[in-house]
Amino acid sequence: MLKLLIVICCILFALPSLALRSTEVTSLPGVIWGVGFIESNHLILSLRDGELYSYKMKVQTKKKLNPPNVIAKGQGGLMDVLYKSPYIYMTYTKKSSGELTTALARAEFNLKKPLVWQDLFVAKVQGGSNVHFGSRVVFHKNSLFMTIGDRGKRDLAQSLEHHNGKILRLTLEGKPHPENPFLNQKKALPEIWSYGHRNPQGLAVNKLNGKLYSSEFGPKGGDELNLIERGKNYGWPVITYGREYWGPKIGTTQKKGMQQPLLHWTPSISPSGLHHYSGANYKSLNDSFLLACLSDQHIRQVQPTKKGTFVQTEHFKKMNERIRHIKESPDGWLYFTTDSGKLFKIIN
Repeated sequence: MLKLLIVICCILFALPSLALRSTEVTSLPGVIWGVGFIESNHLILSLRDGELYSYKMKVQTKKKLNPPNVIAKGQGGLMDVLYKSPYIYMTYTKKSSGELTTALARAEFNLKKPLVWQDLFVAKVQGGSNVHFGSRVVFHKNSLFMTIGDRGKRDLAQSLEHHNGKILRLTLEGKPHPENPFLNQKKALPEIWSYGHRNPQGLAVNKLNGKLYSSEFGPKGGDELNLIERGKNYGWPVITYGREYWGPKIGTTQKKGMQQPLLHWTPSISPSGLHHYSGANYKSLNDSFLLACLSDQHIRQVQPTKKGTFVQTEHFKKMNERIRHIKESPDGWLYFTTDSGKLFKIIN
């Protein structure tokens, strides 16, 4: 009997642990919205309030950089950041034609002198409130995708004449991508890739199949994970699984010609950043979507099965942190940020 127990214990200890742990890397004075990797140990971190930092992890040094001329108001401010040599790409809020809107800018990266920012794209929106700006950006096949929220003008998410509630595809110079679906449609804005979105703050490319996915805030319930396809209508506000904050239904849940989400959540989990992991550093996360959740304060792992269903697991909920974004470094490690201004590394 003793020998059997010893054998069982040896097997258990030999099995890889599925539990994930995290270690704090650094902290900053505000909501860390975006993370861009210059290289595996060198990051650019954006604070929604308008500050931008370079951080070198090995030597633990921070350098304050000059951001674009951002207007930080409500849910807007300095938002996503990406790096593609030699440029930093940044989304931020600014005034345009009397409206507060979402813009994309870039600057050639150089730690030895101030950054010189150039606006590549400024969204054409209507919006009298300070909510639902988006905004995530991902690179894909020498282009970039960018999300724009509905700005509180929900009906405009169905209008191809406005950028409210859209996912855009742009060239690296900020022009409409030549494969976009509405290039030659009268009155339609040529940057639009998909429409009918409420406030997509998560955007990710699955490296295994090359497809684009988004996570999106519903109203009261109805948060979504979507497969984003060219020219498709994702329904907001005509269809949704959410309700008004005071209770009544909003439209219906299904309509011909409008896409159904892969998953939806009621009560809300408030999915912000989104990442698809397919590396070797975390075996338990392979081929999983990872959603950084704000109100529900965890990272939601969504793993597809061969049967077309999904297995969902919650990580880091006991930290009691609003988790804003999750990002993979060039050497395959995962990092996440919080609204309390902390950057964490996920370790096995």
